[in-house]
Amino acid sequence: MKLLAGLCKSDRSLTKQAASRIPPGVGKLLSAVEETAESTKLWCGAAAAMAWLGGWRGRKAAATGLAALLMAQIVSNGLCKQLADRPRPPKEWFPHNEADDRPDSSSFPSGHTAAAVAFTTAVAPAWPLAGALCTVPAAMVAIERVQSGAHYPSDVAAGTAIGLASAWLTRRAPHLILRHWL
Repeated sequence: MKLLAGLCKSDRSLTKQAASRIPPGVGKLLSAVEETAESTKLWCGAAAAMAWLGGWRGRKAAATGLAALLMAQIVSNGLCKQLADRPRPPKEWFPHNEADDRPDSSSFPSGHTAAAVAFTTAVAPAWPLAGALCTVPAAMVAIERVQSGAHYPSDVAAGTAIGLASAWLTRRAPHLILRHWL
């Protein structure tokens, strides 16, 4: 019980620090990237560019990334948010008005982060350069979710774990299916 109380205290402290220490100009840049990632627009656009420019490798990377993203969205938004009813961080902690524009759904886990990490992690083995290029906006989305008041750091950490697991499962599923069922 003390461990859980300590984690909650750390979560609150890190959230308040992120809200107050990120300069306004950086916050606006983070918000712009997050806005492009809203409804997975950024990742769908990246997948389209990969498929168009990357030939067979690009199409494979795009398909794998989108499959992982879909799985992460189903797990984070369709399952976990329905089971966890965690309120968003209090608006009073944030010295900017971004906390006014956030969803009413559960804070846990971060679906934006899950999608960003799943897409990026699934793309990287198929096309390392594209994966590396996706890493920067994915990290910016994760940071923005805490800075804007939409999530606690533990929500982002859980979203990251869901994204990593989704990417791993998406990349391994064909091998697992072939080995165990065919």
